[in-house]
Amino acid sequence: MTALDNTVRSLAILAAFALAFFGARQVWRGGEARFKGVLMLVMAAVLVGNVLVWTA
Repeated sequence: MTALDNTVRSLAILAAFALAFFGARQVWRGGEARFKGVLMLVMAAVLVGNVLVWTA
């Protein structure tokens, strides 16, 4: 694995944490933004899944 591979995976995990945090915040606030928050949580799960596939 190259340094670029490790950097891309690290950035993807950081993005997944940010998506999960702000998505949960949107869900918690409720209202019209709840659906967007759920989509952000799904995207975070997809990113983590992709990183798991890349490292296997």
